[in-house]
Amino acid sequence: MSVKFPSAEWLDALQAKLNDDARYNEVAKHWEGDLIFDIQPAGNLAQPLLMYLDLWHGKCRGVEYAPDAKKYAKPTFILHSPYNNFTSILLGKLDPMTAMMTSKLKVEGSLGYMMRNVPTVLDFVRCCREITTEIL
Repeated sequence: MSVKFPSAEWLDALQAKLNDDARYNEVAKHWEGDLIFDIQPAGNLAQPLLMYLDLWHGKCRGVEYAPDAKKYAKPTFILHSPYNNFTSILLGKLDPMTAMMTSKLKVEGSLGYMMRNVPTVLDFVRCCREITTEIL
């Protein structure tokens, strides 16, 4: 099955992967916080795009592709970046922690919480990479 990023199918596949992946379930068992990917136009993406994920104790309780920003006005985290940086992370060309530390991926929310949970962040990215088979 081909899952293209970004798409509703990619987001659904990510939710299924996170919920079914025993390693992620264990590593993220203490994670509490929803997040929004705020993907800014660049490269092949002409319009801004939001993707919402509700992550809680090693599970993904829900996702929404291109939600109304007002619906999720105060997520725990918002990850802001141009499309090309998101795809570089997904393709393994850009380390997610390096991206955060160099502001290629801007984190709105507690960077301290994210830094205390680096294994969870890295395993989340592993899951994202494993379901990404195509880029827009």
